[in-house]
Amino acid sequence: MTCRKAALRRATLCVLSLACWLGISGAQAGELIYTPVNPSFGGSPLNGSVLLNAAQAQNKTKDPDAPPPPKSTQQTSLQQFNDILERSVLSRLASAVTSNIIGPNGQLVPGTINTGDFTVQISDLGGGLLQVTTTDHATGATTSFQVGQQ
Repeated sequence: MTCRKAALRRATLCVLSLACWLGISGAQAGELIYTPVNPSFGGSPLNGSVLLNAAQAQNKTKDPDAPPPPKSTQQTSLQQFNDILERSVLSRLASAVTSNIIGPNGQLVPGTINTGDFTVQISDLGGGLLQVTTTDHATGATTSFQVGQQ
């Protein structure tokens, strides 16, 4: 009988421990409510980009009509340096030309400026409107824009 009493005490202790745990944790039963995740079906709009990114990451399908990916477009250090140097020289050239075509009052001055490769012509169209035309000597290509002066 002592074995039965010990087993009964252990079972009672387990039931009491479980009851205390449920009382302390505040476990309550309630009805389950379905909340959709996809915004197309009533879910939060903030989930849209997450779901789209997850779908695109899983997409392994390739378009058979798509052009092949471009070959490596990375430049060597020498090419990068040359591009930076070219931009720097063109920037200084543009500054020099700009200083020659802007008068002391900050207004553009009509006239023509020749550099080694380009001709910049500023024409007065009247009514405070100027046209700036740049011509490339090597290709003969021209570009122009109009500027209003007050």
